[in-house]
This record gives sequence, C-alpha cells and structure tokens, in this order.
Amino acid sequence: MEPLIPVINKLQDVFNTVGADIIQLPQIVVVGTQSSGKSSVLESLVGRDLLPRGTGIVTRRPLILQLVHIDPDDRRKSNEENGIDGEEWGKFLHTKNKIYINFEDIRQEIETETERISGTNKGISDEPIHLKIFSPHVVNLTLVDLPGITKLPVGDQPKDIELQIRELIVKYISNPNSIILAVTAANTDMATSEALKVAREVDPDGRRTLAVVTKLDLMDAGTDAMDILMGRVIPVKLGIVGVVNRSQLDINQKKPVADAIRDEYVFLQKKYPSLTNRNGTKYLARTLNRLLMHHIRDCLPELKTRINVLAAQYQSLLNSYGEPVDDQSSMLLQLITKFAAEYCHTIEGTAKYIETAELCGGARICYIFHETFGRTLESVDPLGGLTTIDVLTAIRNATGPRPALFVPEVSFELLVKRQVKRLEEPSLRCVELVHEEMQRIIQHCSNYSTQELLRFPKLHDAIVEVVTSLLRKRLPVTNEMVHNLVAIELAYINTKHPDFADACGLMNNNIEEQRRNRMRDLPSAVPRDKAAASGSQSGSVGDQTDSGMGNWRGMLKRGEEGAAGDRSMALNPLCASPQKGHAINLLDVPVPVSRKLSSREQRDCEVIERLIKSYFLIVRKNIQDSVPKAVMHFLVNHVKDCLQSELVGQLYKAALLEDLLTESEDMAQRRNEAADMLKALQKASQVIAEIRETHMW
Repeated sequence: MEPLIPVINKLQDVFNTVGADIIQLPQIVVVGTQSSGKSSVLESLVGRDLLPRGTGIVTRRPLILQLVHIDPDDRRKSNEENGIDGEEWGKFLHTKNKIYINFEDIRQEIETETERISGTNKGISDEPIHLKIFSPHVVNLTLVDLPGITKLPVGDQPKDIELQIRELIVKYISNPNSIILAVTAANTDMATSEALKVAREVDPDGRRTLAVVTKLDLMDAGTDAMDILMGRVIPVKLGIVGVVNRSQLDINQKKPVADAIRDEYVFLQKKYPSLTNRNGTKYLARTLNRLLMHHIRDCLPELKTRINVLAAQYQSLLNSYGEPVDDQSSMLLQLITKFAAEYCHTIEGTAKYIETAELCGGARICYIFHETFGRTLESVDPLGGLTTIDVLTAIRNATGPRPALFVPEVSFELLVKRQVKRLEEPSLRCVELVHEEMQRIIQHCSNYSTQELLRFPKLHDAIVEVVTSLLRKRLPVTNEMVHNLVAIELAYINTKHPDFADACGLMNNNIEEQRRNRMRDLPSAVPRDKAAASGSQSGSVGDQTDSGMGNWRGMLKRGEEGAAGDRSMALNPLCASPQKGHAINLLDVPVPVSRKLSSREQRDCEVIERLIKSYFLIVRKNIQDSVPKAVMHFLVNHVKDCLQSELVGQLYKAALLEDLLTESEDMAQRRNEAADMLKALQKASQVIAEIRETHMW
C-alpha cells in the first residue's frame, strides 16, 4: 500500500496546476500553540532544517509539505534529468521548475514568499505555500503546517488575530479526509491543550486525531509523562507519541537533526525504557505513514465519486461556454434564428425552459386580456360620474327654447357617448401592459433560453435594441387601432341594435305595468278616461298643464302640486307680480341645485339612465372582445411574424460580423479555466483508476 501516498501527491500536483482546492485530499494537518514544537517535529520528519525560526508567530501562511521518498535509481535518473548533484532537493509550486539543493535557500524562500502575501507586520494569510521535498531519508507524507494558536496580538498584528488563526485552523481540520496532528508540550497541562481542544470541536470521537507530546526532556524534576503517553490523562484513539526536540541552543549551534534523533533515542531508553519502541521521531514518521495510507485507502472510493461528479459539472459548464467561433456568418445566423424561435415559443407556451415562479409570455398576455383588462372594464360603472341632475340638465339643454313633448334623443346620445368614452383609457392601458410583457420576454429569452448570447454581449445588446425598436414602432399603430375601436362606437349610436331593441321593449313593458298600477290606485271619483289619458302620455303630451309651463315646471308646479305652487308664489311676491318701480331680472332667479323632482322629470331621467346602461353594456361587451383581438393582430402576431426577418435584416451584415461576435472579456478566460479543470479532473480519475486496478480496492 506504500504507493497510495504518492498517488495523493500526484493528485495534489494535478490540482495545483489549476490552482484549485475543490477536492479535499487526504493529508496530515499539524496543529499546536506557538512555541509548542510544531516546526521542530516537522523538521525531524524531514531530517533537515528548512523552516523559518524566531520569536512570536513565525508560520503565517499554511505550508503544504509533500515528502517524497526516492530510491537510489530514481535519484540518479532525476539528477540526470534536472542537471543537479545531490541526494535531497526541494521544489516550490510558485517557482515552477526551479530546484533548491541548499535547504537554507528553501528557508529563505519560505520567508520571502510569506512576506510577499502576508506583509511584514506579523499578519497571516490563508493562501498556502506548496513545497515538495525529495529525499531517500523520508517516508511518503503530506503535511500541512499552520500558524500557531495565540491569544493576544503582538506588535502590529490585528486585534482579531486569535480569531483569524482559529478560523484558518478549523478550515483545514474540518476536511473529513484529513488527519489531525495535535502537538502539545509535555511541560504544560495536557487538560488545557488548545490543540486537542480545537481538534475535538471537529473530531469529537477522536477518530482522526493523533496527539504528539513534545519537550519530554523539559519536564520538572521528579515528574514524568508516563501517564500521558499511556493515555491515562486524555485518551486519544489514534494514539499519543512522545518526542524530544532540539533545544534553542542546539538550533543556534546548528546541531544536525540526525544527531538530535540519536540523542532522543538515548533519552527515551533512559527515561522511558518500556515505551521506547512506541515513541520518538522515527516511530512518529512510521505511524503517520501507516495512518495516512489506511486513511487514503478508506477515502479513495468517495474521492473517485467526487472527482467524477465534478468532471460532469465542468463538462456541462464548458459546453455552456461554447466552442470558439470558426464560421462567424453561420454562428450569427444560428443565434438570431434561435433567439427568434425561443421568443415565439415563449409567447406560444412551447418554450424549452418553463418559468415556474410567475406567469410569463403568452400566459401573462392571456391574464392581461381576461383578468386585468376584463375585470377593469367590468368595474366601470355605466352611470359612473353621472348624476340625476346631469341627466335632467342634458334633457333640458336638448329641448332648446321649445317645450318638449318627448324625451329628446339627442340627450341620450350625448350622455351615452360620454360614458362610452370612459372605456378608452383602460383599453389603451391594456395595450401598454402587453407591450411591457413583450419587452420582458426579451430578458427571459436571454437569461434562460439562449445562454449562448451571454458569450457575445454586443450581439445581445443589438438584438435587444432591434426587438425593442420593433415593439416601439408597433405601439402607436396598436394604440391608434384601439382608439379607433372606441371612436367607431362613438361615431354611430345604433339604437336598432338587437340587444338594445330588446332592452327598450322590456323597459316599455315595465312602464306600462307601472301605469296600470297607478290607475288601480286612483280614487273612484276620478274618471278613468282622464286617468288613462294622463297615465298613457309619458314622454309625449303628458300632463298638459306641465307641458304648458315647459322647463319651468320644475320650479313652478301646477296640477296636483298647484296648491303648493300657489303657496310658494304667495311667499315670494317678487315672483308673483312685480312691484311698482322695480325691474325683475329673470336670470337672477336662483335655480335650486338639489330639489325633489316632479314625477315626469323622474320618469324622464329613469328612461335615459336605463337606456344609457343598456347601450353601455352592449358597447363594453364589444370593446372587451375587440381590443384583445386588435392587440394580438397589430402587436403580438405582427412581432412574431416579423421578428426573424427584422433581426436578419438589421444584424446579418458582413460589416457587423466581427464586432457582434466579439466575446466578453472574461469568457475566453473562463472557458480556458473550465477546460484546464476538466482536464485535471479527467487525469485525476485516470490516476485513481490505475491504483484501483493495481491494489484491487
């Protein structure tokens, strides 16, 4: 199973080439407080001094360290290919193919790259540094060194440095494919270990956590770490390994790591003879290698599934970006045709992408016709804005200076035209709403139906402009037609309309029924012939006394109201007879604004109002039917029929091809990135497939 770790290293290299961390690969994440000995543990595993040293926070960016074990034959081959002379060397991802033989140069490059991104003020960054070490003295491992946990900001560090470091650590150890290496110094209380505390937050069962106890040689005299190493203080499922680090004096004196490992073995033999074989740097390296291999074996099936899913997603994304344009003329015609077809399909309700959040296209136009417009017309009161006094005034004005024997038809036409005119505004508003929806369909097609247009923003803008212009040209034509529909109704009041004639007949029957009822209610002393003559002349001769008085009957009542009229005249001597020496101006006589109507006036008004209502309902029905038809013919259907030819005529020109098919600035970049990521995922899938065949997992 040893080749499994190089497989992960190879996968890491694959994804490093595209700068992506979308795949969570198995790796060992080193966590600990500042000065807990993290760097010393890593250097012991490498066997060389390569990490920056100093006081305070030194590791300020994640360091992804890949240890690659090489055999002598591989080393010679690599030396010949790379032109190097040495058994150990390092490579950084950000320096491409540059080889580092001197590990002091590696340390300096880490410091330089850290300051380049994180600055010099002890701030941190989550952008990792990738370093690969090739050596015959290491085991295959992938480790991540993170900034040490701290409590208080130092120097120019931001005030929330503790929170920043904690979030960075949690980001890496939350990876379910990672092993947490929790480093704690032996001369501190294990129960207060910050490394174990943060590890337990994401791994409460401890299935991914291995504890490392450093500085065993620095414990107080008379104490030892036997209980800690045996797991009696805090049990850790993956185990606890104790190590002895180099002291600061050893580091200052350049004590080799190999000598420090020998001294460590001597110390363990002397202090913990029964635990020597289960502690120390070499045992830690073997344990990490074994744990990582088993962990990789467990993670590979899920990893393969994840890679295949991402490959399918990026293939779909790449397809949406389209291929580079070879035949511009064909591409332009294809896009124009597709947009026109999708526009028409959206109106007809046969579009590929059906909107589920709201009504769109033809469905919304139908709603405008039959719900919005229909209900608006039905809410228009046939007699709205028309009072009884208005009706009476129109009747009087239509009679001129002569007393009327009949209710004048002119008054009916005048008033009914006024009411019919009120239907024009909601009809024009219907046209406006449909026009707005036709405009919205453009955006709908751009967003959902023809995503290829997003590749070419200039073509998209040009298509929008052409369709908008076409709609704008059809709007006044449609408005004019709707205006004419109302004007046609106003031009000729057809009182011979079958529905109107039926309504008049029914109304006459009602009037006759009322006349007979009044006759039954008359006293027996009144002669029937006079009562019949009086009751049958509604709208004609009527009450001859009333007719003789003409329009003044409303103010000076006679007949059955004669007594009341006499009293009124007696109370107003100016109206009864002019006094001597006084001239009377009849225009100064006040006309009552609100008064009780006479029986004839009331009958006349009721007749006119019923006729207006009857005829208005006929016209409203006509308008409700004809306006949607006019809008469909002059606006909707015309745009559908002419859209393709209009787009081709305006845009399909040789002089415009190059400009219209210019891709957006970032489209080519996104296509290349998606292609690179897809290639990396396919390569990763092949690597896993090869390992699967080799190891039969």
